[in-house]
Amino acid sequence: MKKPVLVIMAAGMGSRYGGLKQIDPVDAKGRIIMDFSIFDAKRAGFEKVIFIIKKEQEDLFREAVGDRVSEYMEVSYAYQEINNIPAGFQVPEGRVKPWGTAHAVYSCKDMIDGPFAVINADDYYGREAFQLIYDYLNSHEDDDKFRYTMVGYKLCNTVTENGYVSRGVCEMNEAGELIGIRERTRIEHHENGIAFTEDDGATWTHLDDDTTVSMNMWGFSKSILDEIEKGFPAFLEKGLKENPMKCEYYLPGVVSDLLGENRATVAVLKSADKWYGVTYKEDKPVVMEAIRKMEEEGLYPA
Repeated sequence: MKKPVLVIMAAGMGSRYGGLKQIDPVDAKGRIIMDFSIFDAKRAGFEKVIFIIKKEQEDLFREAVGDRVSEYMEVSYAYQEINNIPAGFQVPEGRVKPWGTAHAVYSCKDMIDGPFAVINADDYYGREAFQLIYDYLNSHEDDDKFRYTMVGYKLCNTVTENGYVSRGVCEMNEAGELIGIRERTRIEHHENGIAFTEDDGATWTHLDDDTTVSMNMWGFSKSILDEIEKGFPAFLEKGLKENPMKCEYYLPGVVSDLLGENRATVAVLKSADKWYGVTYKEDKPVVMEAIRKMEEEGLYPA
């Protein structure tokens, strides 16, 4: 069995946050969130990392991240290019937005020949999550179905005090497998708890603190790459008609389709770790303080 590889989606610029937030330091030594993810991944057993980046950011990215990481891990780069779409389709004039997380993974399809984990560059997932996902990928293979996995977090461990977030709310069966994900695009602290709205705040629906949510930490066999490729034309047919400038091809959508066709299972691995991310500028001091404490406790050695 091939060793799992780590894939980091780093092509998206933080639109709400501004700037290349992936390389913004979060501790006194100038380390970035990705450094902690890669350290945790290495500690869990990963030996290779593929960074998905924009071609025009390559020099900046290598200098800030890649060259340092290559001392400890095997490093490769894949480029998420807006023009990398199936034959017969055209990028709408004026569109600059890439095609989403499934397209990001599609861009490294020729570099992966075994199991892999996928994460966002700018999210802190915690040590436990990497160990859980590595151990699963290292011990499961596709059989009559695709055997995928994801790490689920308690909702209360993922919500910011500084605005709203979007989260994939997970529905699971008794075996702890994913049945479906409902994307809630506006979740925030509201009155006496956490709630979401779908009508700009006119009405609110309460969510339990320990609701399991996806933070885009997935584990796949290489079979997902063919499925993404197969589904891409149908996505474009629909998306280019309905929302040509902004439609996005999302990983959870591809997974949901496979679940609906009963061709895959997704084991939900639950992490008790607190997730950290910088969605808004005001989140940064919170993340820095959390990292400082973890360093102080020896979770991350100097």
